[in-house]
Amino acid sequence: MARVGASTEAARSGSAAVSPATLRKLELAAGDLALACLVAMEEHQPWFARLPAEQRSAVLLVTQTGVANFVAWLGERGQSIRLTAEAFRIAPRDLARRLSLRQTVDLVRIATDVFERHLPPLAADEDERHALVEGVLRFGRDIAFAAATVYAGAAETRGAWDARLEALVVDAVVRGPDAEGGADDALVSRASTLGWDPDAAVRVVAGSPAPDTAAERLGELRRQAARAGRSVLVGVQGSRLILLLSEPPAGSGPGSDTGEDIGGLVDAFGAGPVVVGPVAGELATAHCSARDALSALRAAPGWPDAPRPVAADDLLPERALGGDTAAHRRLVESIVIPLETAGGELLHTLATYLEGGGALEACARALFVHPNTVRYRLRRVCDLTGRSPFDPRDALVLRTAVIAARLTLGRDPGASA
Repeated sequence: MARVGASTEAARSGSAAVSPATLRKLELAAGDLALACLVAMEEHQPWFARLPAEQRSAVLLVTQTGVANFVAWLGERGQSIRLTAEAFRIAPRDLARRLSLRQTVDLVRIATDVFERHLPPLAADEDERHALVEGVLRFGRDIAFAAATVYAGAAETRGAWDARLEALVVDAVVRGPDAEGGADDALVSRASTLGWDPDAAVRVVAGSPAPDTAAERLGELRRQAARAGRSVLVGVQGSRLILLLSEPPAGSGPGSDTGEDIGGLVDAFGAGPVVVGPVAGELATAHCSARDALSALRAAPGWPDAPRPVAADDLLPERALGGDTAAHRRLVESIVIPLETAGGELLHTLATYLEGGGALEACARALFVHPNTVRYRLRRVCDLTGRSPFDPRDALVLRTAVIAARLTLGRDPGASA
């Protein structure tokens, strides 16, 4: 009875029941075991046979180390974690990058099966046979956990590296091109490393970060973007949360410059305005969208009732008042020049109507025309600019455009009558 109890305890320990002679047999059989594992891997995993010769040799080296560590593990109780992890530390870096965790676990399973077939016959008696079988199972389990630990560490390192690359890409877009105006090859290279298509249309979304902006919230933001068929890069720069958001594939859904189609992505931002920059044709020109978005974000307090999100171009009056020369130019190009080109006293009528307080009859008297003529000209203004002089917000945009034209052109564009 005492012998049975001792044998059971020895089997549980996985070391005391194996004699030095058997351990020596295992050491001598290490090379043959490793080769048998390699043959079994090639038979059961077609992708393994397609690996380059140097990588298959690396797997053989890792397997031989695993066999040696198994023998040492049988004789050194409590050393399983250190010894099993050592088998993976000697693996070349390119091998770890080439094999996925699932593939590695498949190889460990095959090696364990080979061990189960070849090791028990080396036992001196039945007690050693049981100890070896249990030892193989326990060692295989520890090897699998060690592999998972190695891959988890690699994933954390890769995630931290990707986060740094992502921050560099967002910062490069915000800063814009260098003084010579050349293309930023580093920007394109880093974005490509992150899986971003440099030729895809993109726009910049800016706002304030949420107080609890953390990996979980940003992870949900990425998942929402992926469900919408978009790619996203995220950067938190102090009090600003900046997104580089690719445009959805053609035909996959509505897209607009108003920002209404970005949906639940707005929930990732904190309180306050969220501004959507105009679409840029490619990553190399995304700095233009970033410039407009950040300028609009600074000017957004001037329009407390702005929608959320709001397009950067909808904040042109506030941006112009803040000294944004690009907003001045945009107002003139999108409103004043089309009205001047159309002729027919449209710009003069618009200026008179707005500066007269929006009174139709007073405007008609000042121009010596019938009120219906004023109505017709103002409808034409709306058709050409997309802004209605009868809407308070649009009227502000139109009047700011007239003032910007006077400042920019150095003359009164509406005084031609």
